[in-house]
Amino acid sequence: MTTVYDVPADRFIPALAEELKKRPEIQPPDWAQFAKTGVHKEMPPEDPEWWFVRVASILRRVYIDGPIGVERMRTFYGGRKDRGSKPNQFRKGSGSILRKSLQQLEAAGLITHDKTGRKVSAQGMSFMDNLAHTLATGSSPAPAKQTA
Repeated sequence: MTTVYDVPADRFIPALAEELKKRPEIQPPDWAQFAKTGVHKEMPPEDPEWWFVRVASILRRVYIDGPIGVERMRTFYGGRKDRGSKPNQFRKGSGSILRKSLQQLEAAGLITHDKTGRKVSAQGMSFMDNLAHTLATGSSPAPAKQTA
């Protein structure tokens, strides 16, 4: 069976974002259109659908690295802050975006939370592996029934 590890991230994350858009639990908060993704960024994202791409990326990261917490995820989504004439320094990404995304994924039943951190639930693992299999084989997710 094909898993998430077998599909490149640049193909998997956009497909996962499209699937997550269909779930009512995954919705961008009101402040998402104005928020930067970290203190190291100068402007908010230009893509109006960036929330779904970030949630998809977070779900994939939890699948690969789980159990994992918000603080470690902040370092993954961080970057270099331009400090003018001073040397650049690393800054962590936004914790609020990560927390809200993880809470939405928990509400959707795709991840679980315990004292070791957040990890993918059995339902989430099945959902992601089926999508990976669909992408790897090139077949459609649910074949339509044809009538004669």
